[in-house]
Amino acid sequence: MKWALVGASTIASQHMIGAIRAQRGHSIASVLSSSNERGRSYADAHEIPRAFTDLNEQLNDDVDAVYISTTNEKHFPQAMAAIEAGKHVLCEKPLAMNVADAVAMVRAAGEKGVTFATNHHLRNAGSHLKIRELITQGRIGTVQAVRVAHAVYLPPNLQGWRIDNPGAGGGVIPDIVVHDADTVRFHLDEDPAEVVAIERSESLGRGVEDSVMSVWQMPSGVTVQTHEGFTIRHAGTSFEVHGTEGSIFAKGVMTQRPVGEIRLQTETGSEDISFSDHNLYERAVGLFSEACAGRGTPSATGEDGVKSLAVAAAVKEAATRGTGVAVDYGGI
Repeated sequence: MKWALVGASTIASQHMIGAIRAQRGHSIASVLSSSNERGRSYADAHEIPRAFTDLNEQLNDDVDAVYISTTNEKHFPQAMAAIEAGKHVLCEKPLAMNVADAVAMVRAAGEKGVTFATNHHLRNAGSHLKIRELITQGRIGTVQAVRVAHAVYLPPNLQGWRIDNPGAGGGVIPDIVVHDADTVRFHLDEDPAEVVAIERSESLGRGVEDSVMSVWQMPSGVTVQTHEGFTIRHAGTSFEVHGTEGSIFAKGVMTQRPVGEIRLQTETGSEDISFSDHNLYERAVGLFSEACAGRGTPSATGEDGVKSLAVAAAVKEAATRGTGVAVDYGGI
């Protein structure tokens, strides 16, 4: 496939360009930037043939798929334009600024007959594939609770609009809660029903939240506790799943790289669990490409993107209102 990058982004340069080029026969034809100078510089730096400032011109070029990694408020109009042009779309999270727009994206892609997927990278990690395997194999019995610690210090090069621009979708909730929602859904095979939450701006956030804690109730009765933040320098990340027969303790696995450790604790003792260290973005792009060819489904579909956004929206509403909020999935 020939790809168009919609957004001259850091995530594309650090992870996605290499993941796309790792696929046999795949190439990147162009990049879009609002700045002609930045677009040309980015294209030269990454050996991309063409740079555009106009999306319609880019979509009229000879490309099969687009990868969207612009700021959040641009995802909806750019994805809808790409879908209308008959291109397959892999979009960064969150899919849109609200659930209704995300649902419209999914339905438009279905009507057009193109593949539409969300770039939720964590479910492609060897660590999380192994955690899911341990759960489905019954190694910890019936799941009772999940705890997610995903409060980090946002690097200065990623701060920008994420810490001061609500109009662009800034804030820790749209940036990190959506990832945790997708990861929890991936492991439990169910969707959160209701949430309560508290948010605050500690030091980085200006007009947006930079810290949030929430509790989610699953339909099965499983309780999920999460902590997301941009201001915590030394805590590290973790994902814990506790069941009737054991517990899974995973440290350092809420990351874009195949690192971390997993420990299984049961009545018989503690066991270190090994897992694959494959490139998670290459796996995601590979599954997306197979889906575009009519073989299988993406690792995270458009529907998955709608649901992770819906959970994040409910967390935001619960924190704002100070009450429990039922998650509205917009009919998906």
